[in-house]
Amino acid sequence: MALSKISELRELSDEDVREGILSCKKELFELRVQKATRQLEKVHTLVHAKHKLAQLMTVAAERKRSLPSG
Repeated sequence: MALSKISELRELSDEDVREGILSCKKELFELRVQKATRQLEKVHTLVHAKHKLAQLMTVAAERKRSLPSG
């Protein structure tokens, strides 16, 4: 699985970003459980999931800051 580019994630709709954040959090939970029970063979998937979550949260924060306050 290749790491996604943030430019690709910036093209997603707000709803897709929110859904992506939720799915990444669920995936991270599952991966942490697998790691704790020694069932996780590909440890790098944990790093990739964290990276994608950080990118999605960055996009969400950027959009939140760009909204006009008032």
